[in-house]
Amino acid sequence: MGSVKLAYEEYGDHSSEPLLLLHGFFASSRNWRLIAKKLAEFYHVYVLDLRNHGLSPHVPTMDYPAMADDLAGFMDAHGLQSASVLGHSMGGKVAMWLALMQPGRINKLIVADISPVSYQHSFDNTIQALKQLPLHDISNRKQADDFLALHIAELDYRQFLLQNLQLKGGAYSWRIDLDVFYQSADAIVAFPKPRLLSPYEDKVLFIMGEDSTYTNTNAIYKHFPEADIVILKDTAHWLHVQSPDAFCASVIEFMH
Repeated sequence: MGSVKLAYEEYGDHSSEPLLLLHGFFASSRNWRLIAKKLAEFYHVYVLDLRNHGLSPHVPTMDYPAMADDLAGFMDAHGLQSASVLGHSMGGKVAMWLALMQPGRINKLIVADISPVSYQHSFDNTIQALKQLPLHDISNRKQADDFLALHIAELDYRQFLLQNLQLKGGAYSWRIDLDVFYQSADAIVAFPKPRLLSPYEDKVLFIMGEDSTYTNTNAIYKHFPEADIVILKDTAHWLHVQSPDAFCASVIEFMH
């Protein structure tokens, strides 16, 4: 299957340098509006919905080569031979894969709290909890949250996941295809291992959370030997939510 035409939101002056923002697993462009508006003071910001997320099409395949092809296709459609790309978590892996495979498409690369490795954690419990939510029996989001609380302890994480719950025609449904997410979860926590892959030689900024478990400096420097790693204090994986000002300041300093 070919690339998917991605939905997106757009901020800032068209004459400014383009900057593409890529969200993580279960997220969408809406999660990045605050950051996008801050960065739009300096850049022409596109916030993409990656395949199977937000308003972008649902398709059976969801892995990093496919999503990187979507990103390249988006750039082609908008006349961008190259652009700066900022990706968080899954979006960071998409950005890294495009940089490694097509380095000429990347101007500046910024990766937020993810490394180019395969992780051991699993999304199975999360996805099963969402699949078990009795959609036909709930009449408000509080009921949905109460049910998820039986399986997912963290309130912030539940609220984040429930942004994918939509009310249409008087009934609740998921905006995402949970079966595709379940089938693709192993590919999302992984990172492809191509043969004869050359390192990306340009500067890269990795912004990592001090309390996060996603930092793997050996893997970062193996694939991105010119990487600068900035650690944001008192932040974990959702560093752009926990410290938006410090996050944006790091991005702007690197971009300049």
